[in-house]
Parts: sequence; C-alpha cells; structure tokens
Amino acid sequence: MATRADYLDFDVLLTEEQRLVRDTVGDFVDEKVLPIIEEAAWEGRFPKELVPGLAELQVFGSTISDYGLPGLDNISYGLIMQELERGDSGLRSFVSVQSGLVMYPIHAFGSKEQKDRWIPRLAKAEAIGCFGLTEPDFGSNPGGMRTVAKKDGSSYVLNGAKAWITNGSVADVAVVWAKLGGIVRGFLVEKGTKGFSTFEHKGKMSLRASVTSQLAFEDCRVPAENILPGVEGLKGPLSCLTQARYGIAWGAIGSAMATYQAALDYSKSRKQWKDRPIAAHQLVQERLAWMITEITKGQLLAWKLGKMKDEKTMKPHHVSMAKRNNVWVARECAKLARETLGANGVVNEYPVFRHLANIESVYTYEGTHDIHTLVIGEAVTGVASYNPPME
Repeated sequence: MATRADYLDFDVLLTEEQRLVRDTVGDFVDEKVLPIIEEAAWEGRFPKELVPGLAELQVFGSTISDYGLPGLDNISYGLIMQELERGDSGLRSFVSVQSGLVMYPIHAFGSKEQKDRWIPRLAKAEAIGCFGLTEPDFGSNPGGMRTVAKKDGSSYVLNGAKAWITNGSVADVAVVWAKLGGIVRGFLVEKGTKGFSTFEHKGKMSLRASVTSQLAFEDCRVPAENILPGVEGLKGPLSCLTQARYGIAWGAIGSAMATYQAALDYSKSRKQWKDRPIAAHQLVQERLAWMITEITKGQLLAWKLGKMKDEKTMKPHHVSMAKRNNVWVARECAKLARETLGANGVVNEYPVFRHLANIESVYTYEGTHDIHTLVIGEAVTGVASYNPPME
C-alpha cells in the first residue's frame, strides 16, 4: 500500500469507492511504474508496456458513463491523476491527454459515427490520441493560430503546424484545431493521412518518459465527416483544456507527495552530527512543515474543485486557481526535497530530480502560471489585463 501525505485525515472526505479507485491505481503505480520509470526517463523512452495495464484499469475516459466505461465522479478521476503523477508527470500526461483532450471532445462534440468509432478503441488503448492546439508561435494566445482549413468538395484541406504535442508521433488520431473561414473548428486527423507528418521534439530535459512532438499539415486532405460538428469557436479547445487543467491540479499534488515522502524518508535515515538523523535539524523540519502544509491545502482545494465539477458549478477561473497553486506547490516541494537530499537529490537513485525537471514543464503547459494569475485577476476585478487583449 502506497504511503501518502495525509496530515488532516483527508481520507474521511472520500467515499469508499473513491478510496478504492485511488488505492487500485496507486498499487499499479507502486508495482508497475516505480520499478521502471527511472530507467525509462533516463533513456528518454515512453514506457508503452504500461498502457495495456492502464486500459485494464479503465482509466481512459473514466468519467464517461456509456460505451461500457465506468462513469466515475470527478473526485475519483482526480485521484487517478494524483496517483499517476505520483509515479511520473509524463504518465499522467499520457492518460490526461487520452481522456481529457481526445476522448472528451469526441464524446462531447463528435457525431454518433465518430463516437462509435473512436471512444471504444481509445478506452481500450487500441488507439492513441493527441490534441493539436499549441503552435510554434502561439501558446498562451490560441486565438492567434495560423493553422487553417478550407472546404474543397467532400474534404477539408489543412495547412499549418502544431508544437509541443503530447503523444503526437505515437497517436492514431489527432484532434486538431484550425481556422475555417476565420472560425476555430476541430478536425479528426488520422495517422497516415497524406500531408500529415509528425516529428519528435529532441533534447528534452523534462518529461523524458513522455512523447512530445510537432505536427505538420501540408495540403492535408481530411474527409468532411471528420469535422467535429458539435462546437465552433475557441470554446471548443478551451473547454478541453479546462478538463485537462482539472486533472493537473490533482496530478501536481501527487508529484508533491512523491518528493515530500522522499525528503521525509531520507531525513529520518540520513545520519549526521553525532549520529543524529538530519530530521532533527530545525531547517530540515521547517522545509518538511512547509511541504506538508501546502500539500494539505492543495488536497482540500482539489477536493472542493471536484465537488464543484460534479455539481456543475465549477468555472474555468476556479480551475486556474487550483492548477496555478498546486503546480507551484509541487515545484517548490521538489526544490525543497532536492535541498534536503543534498548531492543525492540530483541522482536517479531517488525520484526527486526527475519530478523537479518534470514539474518545470507542467508549470508552463496547459496555461502558464502567469496566464492563470491573470485569469484569476480578471475574475476578481472584472477587468481583463491581457496586453494586447486575448482574442
């Protein structure tokens, strides 16, 4: 059974089913992920051997209630993200993209034919998906995208490029957002489509156990039936990002738990100065006290957000607060854990530096820390401060 930070008996807030979901995924992480993840990250390799086991646990699209999927509540989904990121941010990213950025828009905005074709395959990981929104020149301002689509007979022709796409070069289907007559629309672009190519980002120092790619579209002809019929405009991709950011808010707590536990265990076993553990040092205790306090606050914030999501009262700016806070907490915990472990904090005998490197990417993607700050600022003041204003 996994050891998790729980200072205020957080478990009493969870239902029996929620605890079962968390513990089941947590056991998978302990038994299957942790023994191999350091080597996979060191080699820069996505551990695809884990995917069948994840599919067996029904973590892909777990909040969907049809197509034989479990229809879990959003706190259960969040706990899945927590446990996966306790293992590795790249693994959580893989599941988060498959669920929140691919299955969600197909299920929410797709035709019956699109849903019937893709949801069962994606749920079983018989197909892998990716989400094409970010571009080489447009991240925080998605409305500025340059990828365009034009209607041509019974097809749409796409031209443009996407960057920093998780799962990109291993995906069987890409949910791609492009401007059609100036309006953002979603398209399902299948692997092997003429004019569609992918390239892996090389030289990453972060998320090394995750596939990150560029997507290129050069007169890429997509059948007309591959457009997502149920949404127009930026609300389509932004609603998907809200799903993903919700999962990140929980996942970041898992990362923080991992580095906190590593620091706590190390501080109690590392002997220094008259054979006393460094846990007896005031400065070490100050770090640990800060970490467990912020983890506890982050847990409660994520739990409240999950309740609101289930009650359909959650707004995007609420998600911004949780994503911004909890990723920042995870980043600070990783730094404090690195300091506590000293030289051992930079070697892969311990998970700390891998989490420290990973969380740097999470701090930036799915909305940077600064952009989420401005989202919250606009929510509390009623005045947008984006300069220039976002489209």
